[in-house]
Amino acid sequence: MSALRIDIHQHVWPEPFLAALRARRSTPRLDGWILHTGGEPPYRVEPGDHSVSARAELAAADGIDLALVSLSSPLGIESLPADQARPLLDAYHEGVLALPRPFRAWAAAGLDDPDPAALRDVLVAGCVGLQLPANAIADEAGYERCGPLLTELERRDKPLFVHPGPDFEGAGGPSWWAAIVGYVGQMHAAWFAWHEYGAPRYPRLRVAFAMLAGLAPLHSDRIAARGGPDGLPGAGVFVETSSYGSGIVDAVAARLGADRIVLGSDRPYASPLSVGAGDRRLRIDNPATLLGPQFPARNP
Repeated sequence: MSALRIDIHQHVWPEPFLAALRARRSTPRLDGWILHTGGEPPYRVEPGDHSVSARAELAAADGIDLALVSLSSPLGIESLPADQARPLLDAYHEGVLALPRPFRAWAAAGLDDPDPAALRDVLVAGCVGLQLPANAIADEAGYERCGPLLTELERRDKPLFVHPGPDFEGAGGPSWWAAIVGYVGQMHAAWFAWHEYGAPRYPRLRVAFAMLAGLAPLHSDRIAARGGPDGLPGAGVFVETSSYGSGIVDAVAARLGADRIVLGSDRPYASPLSVGAGDRRLRIDNPATLLGPQFPARNP
């Protein structure tokens, strides 16, 4: 048996989810392959990016044994009214839970009326943990609202993945604005909100922040100068690498420790990072720790 090489952050839209997006008449919706959201300009989706067979071949070429698929939180589905979110979330879970190897999936949850029983069902069905939008847990009120979901997650010893959510404030800006400005700001806020509000409430919850938490861990000097929290986050806190190169990853690792960095590519939007001698820790050891002792760490 060989140890699993894991990418914790990919996006594949299976057929039931595509059909549900195309059935909508308001955002988020798909018109053919043109995506319309409330926070970003219309975007042409490449059909091949969501071909399950093509993406499985790409994962093999990337040296990935297990690709964890997540809902695209910038679509804003989690924040829709419950009666609108539910059909889309059901379609997403139906599709991703049926994906073949090398894919597994993060669960998603509606935030208008958080339902820990629905989360429990999809975790039991095979989801590896829960993804939440960063702007859903960026303050104390967010932790109050998401509390039932996080309590269920901690009770089941499953991890949380924090991913950028919709960038409504950047609507009307250039096409790159949300990913470079809005997403980074969200991840900063979510990182510090975790330290202030999340960690004290959920001390056993393992959590991974996308895109190196928007480089928030590098602000330790400014935090100290302005009276922010001292020290490193708890041992169960990780950041993933999506869209960043080895130099930036090394800088974050120097602050947090190399055992806190996990591979996340954000496929199909970026390719997996390779760091040479550190690849085993990035792709195998650290993701296995994030996913927990109940998760199979090796290929059969």
